[in-house]
Order: sequence, then structure tokens, then C-alpha cells
Amino acid sequence: MAKTELVPGTLTLLILRVLQTGPLHGYAIALRIGQLSSDVLQVEEGSLYPALQKMLMKGWLKADWGVSDTNRRVRSYRLTPAGKKQLETELADYRNVNRAIESVLKLA
Repeated sequence: MAKTELVPGTLTLLILRVLQTGPLHGYAIALRIGQLSSDVLQVEEGSLYPALQKMLMKGWLKADWGVSDTNRRVRSYRLTPAGKKQLETELADYRNVNRAIESVLKLA
């Protein structure tokens, strides 16, 4: 299946959801989103790292430096309590928009 770009506004939701299961470094976050979407969704570095930085500044994530499985220095990200709360908000907003779109598609 062809890879596609993310729908605007969904990257934050996807990152928060992937990190709900535990800390990951940036590249692993991108890989996980690709894997979970059967490689339909791709997250580019140019979008991922600015989004992670924004979430760090908002207090939704914490980051720690460590070493990857390949012995490289990496920054691992994890959800904060504020991030968990934001994930709930993002999920509710997404579901509302998705229901509205589905209504239009069915009734138009």
C-alpha cells in the first residue's frame, strides 16, 4: 500500500498514543507509527522533532538522554500526567471530528 502523509492535526495524537505504552526515542516513534498503520502513515523527521519539542515545552512529555540498541546516543520521550490528560482530549476531539465527517459522507 502506498505511504501517505498524515492528516493535519493528527501527529500530536499519534505521538501521544504511541508513547502511552512506554518511552521511545524519536526514530522509534516514527517506526512504530509506520508499523501500526501497516506502513501507510509515515512521519518525517522535519515534522516529528518540532512536534516533540512543542510537546516538551507544553509539559506533555519528558525527555532523557540514553543509549540505543545500536549504541547511539538518543533522546527518549515519555508521557507526563499532563500528556496523558492531553491524549484523552486529543482522542475525544478526533472522535468528534471523525463522526462528523462520517455523517457528511453518509448523508451527502
